[in-house]
Amino acid sequence: MRRGNQSSVSEFILLGLPIQPEQQGIFFILFLAVYLTTVLGNLLIILLIRLDSRLHTPMYFFLCHLAFSDISLSSVTIPKMLSNMQTWHLSIPYDGCITQMYFFLLFAAVDNFLFGVMAYDRYVAICHPLHYMVIMREELCELLVAGSWFLSCMRALLHTLLLSRLSFCADNTIPHFFCDLNELLKLSSSDTSLNELVIFTEGGILAFLSLGTILGSYICISFTVLKFPSMKKFHKVLSTCGSHLFLVFLYYGTPAMIYFFTSSNNSHVKDVIASVIFIDVAPMLNPFIYSLRNNDMKLALGLLCRRVL
Repeated sequence: MRRGNQSSVSEFILLGLPIQPEQQGIFFILFLAVYLTTVLGNLLIILLIRLDSRLHTPMYFFLCHLAFSDISLSSVTIPKMLSNMQTWHLSIPYDGCITQMYFFLLFAAVDNFLFGVMAYDRYVAICHPLHYMVIMREELCELLVAGSWFLSCMRALLHTLLLSRLSFCADNTIPHFFCDLNELLKLSSSDTSLNELVIFTEGGILAFLSLGTILGSYICISFTVLKFPSMKKFHKVLSTCGSHLFLVFLYYGTPAMIYFFTSSNNSHVKDVIASVIFIDVAPMLNPFIYSLRNNDMKLALGLLCRRVL
C-alpha cells in the first residue's frame, strides 16, 4: 500500500482519547464493556434472524447485515484503542494505519447505505402494503445489499489509493484514537487538494443517496399516514419505523448536535466525541433498540432461550 520512496514515516502515534492518565483504568473498563456488549448483542441479532424462519423477511435481512457491519465497525477501532490504553504502546505501523482507515471507511459507508435501504423498505411496507412482497422480492433485497457493499468498497478503496500517493515526512502524531482520514491529511507534507475535493464530492453523493432516501421515504410515509389519520395507524407506523428513526437520529443527529450546539471551541474534542458516539455507542444500542421494541425479536429470543435451557 505504501510507496517506500514517498514516505519516511514508518509508523504513526495514536494519542487516543483526551482523558487524564489516572482515568485510563475507568475508561478502559467502560469501553471494554461497550465493545463486548456491541459484539455479543449484534451477534445475538444475527443468530436469532438466522434461526427463526419468521424473521426471514426483507426488514430483518437488512438488519442482519447492519448488525454485522456494526460489529465490524467497532472491531476495526476499539480493540486497538483498548490495547493502547492498557499498554501505552501508542504506535501503529504505516500499513496498519492505512488498513484501519480503509475498513473504517468501508463499514461506515455500509451503515449509511443500509439506513437508506431500510428506510425504503419501510416506505414500501407502509405506503404499498399490498404489493410489499412483490416489490421487495428476494432478488431486489440481495441487489440492494450487494450494491451497498460494492459502493462502500469502492469508496474506501478510492480514498486509500489517493492517500497512498501522499508523503509523510515529519509529524506522525495523530490526535485521535484511530487513523482518521482527515487527521492523516493534516499530517501530510504533500498537496492534499485532490483528496479534499474527492472527500467533498463523494461525501455529498453519499449524503444525497442515504439521507435523501431516508428523508424522502419518511416524507411519503407521513403523507400516507396524514391522508387517513387514526391512532391505530399512527401506533403501527411508530412500531414499524420507531427503531429505525431512533438509530438514524443517533448516527446523524447526535454528532450534528455536538458540532452545532456545544460551546467547546476545540474541534478536535468534538471530533473525538462524535466518533465515540458513531463507533461505540450507536452500534451498542442497536440490539437493544430492535429487541426491546420488537415483539418478533422478543418471541424469537424466548424460543431460543427455551431451546437452550
